[in-house]
Amino acid sequence: MKKCILFALLFIFLVSCSQEAGGQYAYRRVLRISDGAVIPFDSMIHEMQGVDIVFIGESHDREKDHQAELDIIRAMFKKGSRMGIGLEMFRADSQNTLEGWINGSVDQDTFIRAYYNNWPMPWPFYRDILLYAREKKIPMVGLNVPDRIAEKVAENGFKSLGREELAKLPPGISCNVDPGYMDFIERAYEAHNMKKERFIFFCEAQMLWDKAMAWNLIEYMKKQPGRKMIVLAGVGHSWKRGIPQQVKIGASYTFKVVLPGVPDKTDTRSITTGDADYILLDSQAGH
Repeated sequence: MKKCILFALLFIFLVSCSQEAGGQYAYRRVLRISDGAVIPFDSMIHEMQGVDIVFIGESHDREKDHQAELDIIRAMFKKGSRMGIGLEMFRADSQNTLEGWINGSVDQDTFIRAYYNNWPMPWPFYRDILLYAREKKIPMVGLNVPDRIAEKVAENGFKSLGREELAKLPPGISCNVDPGYMDFIERAYEAHNMKKERFIFFCEAQMLWDKAMAWNLIEYMKKQPGRKMIVLAGVGHSWKRGIPQQVKIGASYTFKVVLPGVPDKTDTRSITTGDADYILLDSQAGH
């Protein structure tokens, strides 16, 4: 019996040591796009220390992507970064709720209701990220616009928005999509079968999201000089032609883009530094 107990304790100790050594990461290997090298996860974290913004793309319904987001947030925080988290999952008009969550004035039940008022995906997908931010007092900022506005643009185009709807958007927002952006959207969302007019409206909605979220991010960073931001958004918004491009147009912040690799879907050979800086490699994915 004593031997069994000692063996169990030894096993727990070894597992704990393994996790501290990096075995806990959802993705242990990373493809660095600039030179095609496969590097350890920790090396990517080290290389991103000097940038202002880290964009992390996700498939909203893929739990492993959310674990990877938490891995990056934890690793950057442990490096001593003075950081904040930008969220596609919350509208800008929910900022008071986010601040209340972080400072402890909003309880969990109230916050979960606010979460579902903002985002349709199951709470457990993002729970650990949001709890970690609360625990470590990491500020969060809502970046998104009201769903009904983006949905109306996707259905009828940007020109269909009325004065009251435009007033709920950041100032100066327009949606003049060019062929390059439409090609990007077609690749990102596999939107091959839409009729031309509907596809243009869909592109306008995506650009509306990209521009609005970039504007909200920049405005927050202006008020928080020196704070590094980690932005969590869907892959289609996180690619460099998405929110990062709009940030580049509107400000001079430096950034890196990290995207998850999906087995049988991500062709790492076709991705360039014009798309992303790092691809998180699934243990099943080769290179």
